[in-house]
Amino acid sequence: MSALTDSKHAREGLSVTDGVAVVVGVVVGIGIFGFPPMVAQHVETPLAYLGLWLAGGLFMLVGALCYAELGSSYPSEGGEYHYLRKAFGGQLALLFAWARGTVIQTGAIAVVAFIYGEYAQGLLPLGPNGANWHALFSVLALTALNVLGTRESKRLQVTLSLLTVFAVSGVAIAGILIGNEPLAPAQLPSGGPSLGVLGMGMVFVLLTYGGWNEAAYLTGELKNPERNVARVLVIGTLIVTGLYLLSNFAFLQIFGLEGLRQTSAVGADLMSTVAGPWASVALSLIICIAALSTLNATILTGARVYYAIGRDVPRFAMLGEWNDRGSTPVRALLVQAGITLILLLFGALSEDSVNSMVAYTAPVFWFFMFMVTLSLLRLRQLDKRRERPFSVPLFPWLPLLFAAVCLGLFWSSTLYAGTGALLGLVVLAAGLPLLAMRNPVPIGTR
Repeated sequence: MSALTDSKHAREGLSVTDGVAVVVGVVVGIGIFGFPPMVAQHVETPLAYLGLWLAGGLFMLVGALCYAELGSSYPSEGGEYHYLRKAFGGQLALLFAWARGTVIQTGAIAVVAFIYGEYAQGLLPLGPNGANWHALFSVLALTALNVLGTRESKRLQVTLSLLTVFAVSGVAIAGILIGNEPLAPAQLPSGGPSLGVLGMGMVFVLLTYGGWNEAAYLTGELKNPERNVARVLVIGTLIVTGLYLLSNFAFLQIFGLEGLRQTSAVGADLMSTVAGPWASVALSLIICIAALSTLNATILTGARVYYAIGRDVPRFAMLGEWNDRGSTPVRALLVQAGITLILLLFGALSEDSVNSMVAYTAPVFWFFMFMVTLSLLRLRQLDKRRERPFSVPLFPWLPLLFAAVCLGLFWSSTLYAGTGALLGLVVLAAGLPLLAMRNPVPIGTR
């Protein structure tokens, strides 16, 4: 029996507002305070700079449209795992589940926890290793909240997402009103733009937009997923894109393009302009709120794939138990937390915990997003009779474009991230023996 047919009880609690809060909470994080100077180094005009951020939003929208068709046609707590299983069979889906459990999702939780820890340590010092302790406590506390129940978790998520949007947009608007830098061109060190240079800028833009695909894991719990999946993804995309364009316009108004390139801490400098002597405290608070929002949303969605595995693979049946009282997969959440704690230990022993975790997750993430996009193309051929409440416009060109970009980002992140990327790929390969634990599910039968 599939997770879809057994999940009716779980779909009662998540509204469109809850789903949008998860999408915005996952995407809008500390990246908007870290990556803009790197993007500015790869363009020569303010218009091109804003154009890259708009292009990133359009890329997110194209991906959201692809996921909207998959999620509305095949709603399941398993999300991407479910789509891959239907399109390519159980073995590839199980490999993805291994990758998500050991690399992609748990690595992402560890990254955000470390970032939260660094800023929380500035507000509440806990000794020489305080940042690591804050990271540990944040994962344990938010996992405990999600074990308590989805209702409690979603309430916190809506609150944190609203606080993040209001805080970031408020600071951006204040920056626009205060700033008076002319939007003048700046000279690229190379003497002019090139497709490769702009491509590197886009890599950093897409890192800032990352995480929207987590909405796939809510489709089994959304009210009326056939209609609401597309609403959640499109509304979430528009909010994030608008917020990022507003923030980057504020950066240009305050620093100018050349000044933005030379700013090593754009968040701190922006807050110094807006908040004066309270800049460091204000920045730390905003980033802690954004990080907790991302962390809670990632923990909430992450455990759903373990639950789906437990429904499909007899040897992992213990993960497939759902707690009706809290409407949450308790055992899956605990397993996810255990793996994350191991990665937190690994990161704590590294020289740069955040960069180590980013390098560890990026190539595996982009490879499987490429495969999920291919599953949309394949399911159109295998499952022609399926009613599709939402269909991707301009099919197959938009999915093919999205797949090509994902493949390019897999290649570039593998080369750019070095040993960390190789470690993630090694862990992925370590999951290959698991494929012998189950027989392939006949393609397109579920």
